Amino acid sequence: MRIAMLAPIAWRTPPRHYGPWERVVSLLTEGLVRRNIDVSLFATADSLTDARLHAVCPIGYEEDTGKIPKVWECLHISEVFEQADQFDLIHNHFDFLPLSYSRLVPTPLLTTIHGFSSEKILPVFRKYNSSAHYVSISNADRAPDLDYAATVYHGIDIENFTFRENPGEYLLFYGRIHHDKGAREAIHIAKEAGMWLIMAGIIQDTDYFNQYVKPHLNDLDIDYIGSVGPDQRDKLLGNASALLHPINFSEPFGLSIVESMACGTPVVTFNRGSMPEIIENGKNGFLVSNINEAVSAIKKLDQIDRRFCCRTVEKRFTADIMVTNYLKVYKKILNPA
Repeated sequence: MRIAMLAPIAWRTPPRHYGPWERVVSLLTEGLVRRNIDVSLFATADSLTDARLHAVCPIGYEEDTGKIPKVWECLHISEVFEQADQFDLIHNHFDFLPLSYSRLVPTPLLTTIHGFSSEKILPVFRKYNSSAHYVSISNADRAPDLDYAATVYHGIDIENFTFRENPGEYLLFYGRIHHDKGAREAIHIAKEAGMWLIMAGIIQDTDYFNQYVKPHLNDLDIDYIGSVGPDQRDKLLGNASALLHPINFSEPFGLSIVESMACGTPVVTFNRGSMPEIIENGKNGFLVSNINEAVSAIKKLDQIDRRFCCRTVEKRFTADIMVTNYLKVYKKILNPA
């Protein structure tokens, strides 16, 4: 089985800090290589992999803002399809654009849909619905008029997350500083609960940060520490009393939810999108509808068994489980009944 793995090129694969799609691609690629699958990773030239690395873009365009993203995206995607005859399957993690190449080559294309950024991109998926293959990352994130080969949940490298029985006395917001992720709501929840809040993540919306986050940073109970790498991430997640995830959109999956639970840290999240597929209310976190319910949930954190949080990830959301499930999809495509 020869697989061409098409990664995004916004960030390095794996990312140095932020880059959730790149992180998933890396874990899947390395897991396949460990199972003796012949994988060629198409990613940035500074990427780290035990697979064959193919690269035309030297460094991610989010890390070198002098690059015009569309130029390098076109060069990157065309590189895969111009070599399509060398592979049994192309696995696309680059959203909808590669679909427009798919009927130009006989090699089957599998696309993991990491979420729909807008309803306006759906016409591309609809056009290629009958000829391409789609995987959703949660049942909640399925478009009703598309056909799917499977739902495959993201997995994490659980061995790099440390279980901590006794947390510190702070709440954590870990994600993009953006309205969608609910940074503003997290601040309100922490203040109402009377707890210290640490905020970590890239600033994706500067105006939003300046209006809703920055004014609170002079307070003694709100700290913003920027984007963090794997070592600091492990400590932050594991020592938190809870992860606050008050999302304002239908989250397709949410890696930070699983990473938090791997450390034993429960999650308090708004009940939207895929959250009910990951969180068992009252067992590994709380599904709430508003700020007041979130504050009430924080008062019940001592009811959560932190070991149960970790076991949830061990049973459902490891990288190894993800690799197994993708291999089933590959075989289904390459050997249809």
